[in-house]
Amino acid sequence: MASFKSSTRTIPDIVRVPRHVAIIMDGNGRWAKKYFLPRFAGHSRGVETVREAVRYCLGRGIGYLTLFAFSSENWRRPVEEVSLLMQLFTKALKQEVAKLDDNGVRLKVVGDVSRFDARLQELIHDAEITTAANDKLTLTVAANYGGRWDIVQAVNRMAAEHPEKRGEWTEDDLAAHLAMKHAPEPDLFIRTGGEERISNFLLWQLAYTEFYFTETLWPEFNATAFDLAIASYQQRERRFGRVSEQLTGGGDTASGEAPPTDAKSHA
Repeated sequence: MASFKSSTRTIPDIVRVPRHVAIIMDGNGRWAKKYFLPRFAGHSRGVETVREAVRYCLGRGIGYLTLFAFSSENWRRPVEEVSLLMQLFTKALKQEVAKLDDNGVRLKVVGDVSRFDARLQELIHDAEITTAANDKLTLTVAANYGGRWDIVQAVNRMAAEHPEKRGEWTEDDLAAHLAMKHAPEPDLFIRTGGEERISNFLLWQLAYTEFYFTETLWPEFNATAFDLAIASYQQRERRFGRVSEQLTGGGDTASGEAPPTDAKSHA
């Protein structure tokens, strides 16, 4: 398994095009309401936006795309909506895996999938096996995932594997058991829909990630909106604890143009 740099222990390579983009796909329900449609229509349209995002990443050379599809707290939603979301997930796996495989996309699903029904778990397993050898893009779908759950399950696995190191475990020991161990830490985190929080998503992994918040609703997050997010990222000075004078200027900032007006970014 590949080993990735920790942003708190080393200085990751600074790249102009992010290697890894993580997205909270917010605003499906509000998009549906905007067009006087049922909430589920927004989720269905959101699947089409996922396809567009995958194509965008393939075209831009982004190697990892992680999408927050269903949080461990989303079970609190109305039972009917949760059931429809599970049906949509099942349908998407049936329809999309062959296309992903044809385009060299590896699919990973992270989260506590044991709560899903047996058929959905089988589809997830088969999809991961089918696409395991692909290397153009790793598409990770976080489903029944929570950042705190991830850390707790990693601690439990680490303790079980290395009981002899009790009290001497390292960051590397824990990182090896996190759900996202197959990917580098995200360079860019995007949340659509206007909210400005991470909602228990990738708590460990977002330590030095650049944040980008946009009012754009997920079903309307097209290539132009993605370009704005990338442009904002390219203007960030990624110091990783250093001061500006220590930077060599090797592509970690852009030309100094004003940030896009759509961005609500936090340094």
